Amino acid sequence: MKESVSNNINYRKIFLFWLPLAGTWLMMSVEGPFLSAVIARMAEPKFNLAAYGVAFSFALIVEAPIIMMMSAATALVENKQTFLKLRNFTYMLNVFLTLLFLLILIPPVFNIIAVDMIQLPAQVAQITHEALFILIPWPAAIGYRRFYQGVMIKYKFTKRVAYGTVIRLIAMSITAFILYSFSNLHGAVVGASALSAGVVSEAVASRFMSMKIIKEINSSAENNYSKRINYKEIIQFYYPLALTSLLSLGVHPIITFFMGQSRMPIESLAVLPVINSLVFIFRSLGLSFHEVAIALMGRQFQSYFKLRNFAIAVGSGSAFLLLLIAFTPLSVVWFSTISGLSGSLTEFARSPLMIMGIMPGLTFLISFQRAILVYSKNTRPLTFATIVEVVSIVAVLIIAIKFFNSVGAVAATSAFITGRLAANWYLVFPYKKAMKIYASSEN
Repeated sequence: MKESVSNNINYRKIFLFWLPLAGTWLMMSVEGPFLSAVIARMAEPKFNLAAYGVAFSFALIVEAPIIMMMSAATALVENKQTFLKLRNFTYMLNVFLTLLFLLILIPPVFNIIAVDMIQLPAQVAQITHEALFILIPWPAAIGYRRFYQGVMIKYKFTKRVAYGTVIRLIAMSITAFILYSFSNLHGAVVGASALSAGVVSEAVASRFMSMKIIKEINSSAENNYSKRINYKEIIQFYYPLALTSLLSLGVHPIITFFMGQSRMPIESLAVLPVINSLVFIFRSLGLSFHEVAIALMGRQFQSYFKLRNFAIAVGSGSAFLLLLIAFTPLSVVWFSTISGLSGSLTEFARSPLMIMGIMPGLTFLISFQRAILVYSKNTRPLTFATIVEVVSIVAVLIIAIKFFNSVGAVAATSAFITGRLAANWYLVFPYKKAMKIYASSEN
């Protein structure tokens, strides 16, 4: 059932295994710039870009507890019993998150969050609410497809994950084109509709592409249940991962809240999704490396040094490329020509992008640190590292906005970098401990 991956891993094999996953993340990273460019070319782009960014932040926070299911499936699925237990756990979590999303959409609840807490302008809040209704399928579709993608990665069918993303992009693009051309919907609603259509299509495709794998899991001779798992063990393994992503993605509404109270709030809310979309293109290379390191590490960490060196090389290269764009006229080409921002918003976005230049390298570092701990079945430090990151972000936002009256986008990007550096630093210690435990067991 598994595509052959030799225990004697070399850089070429790492690259070939990683390439489809990197392609998957790169294709997903195109979504943000593409939809931002569409919205920027529709009516009232400033308000709709801001509303789209806020709606997407809401969607991210609701999906956060399920987003690590790909890593969980890669690490835990061993046979029919472990597959069925984790699948049922995924389905139950999907139902809970969908109900939570519906609760947020109740007008009094939404108004408390968006108007009273975040203090969104009335027009932005109204458009955000409309866009969120379209995103109701988002969390369940994310959880469903990430579970089956994790199974495909576990059994070395990474190309199929990339095929699913191609289907997602096609569905998203067709939806965006039709609504852009033939509807009078708000730009943020068009963006949300395209996102929902894309992720639902990918979820369905992932299930179909994993059918043969699942059939072989169910009939495999490995199903002697030598490796069993129960829901308590799944929760103990998964809740630090869920809490990590919840804290990590949950910081976006916090940033939105502070930017709403900053200097130049509308401009900041408008450009931050565009900046994050560009940065995400380069961060995606590091995010895709997480499951690669888990899948290829080897039972005795045989591939550790080659995986580490690969992460250093590609992480440094991706950071260099983003810095090159940020500090040259290429940034103007991206923001103005490709993303469709006005001249004033283009100039406004350049400084925050310069601040974010090293983020791709830090993403590779934290992906590798997390992979070592997930592979070692020690997921708890990941939560504490994210707490350190979130606290650092909030502290920088408070200082920059409340005490120095900073521009919102500059404060937010400075907070992102500071928080990630703090998380990288915190994970150094459990990371070294995990490697020491491995070294002592070898001796």
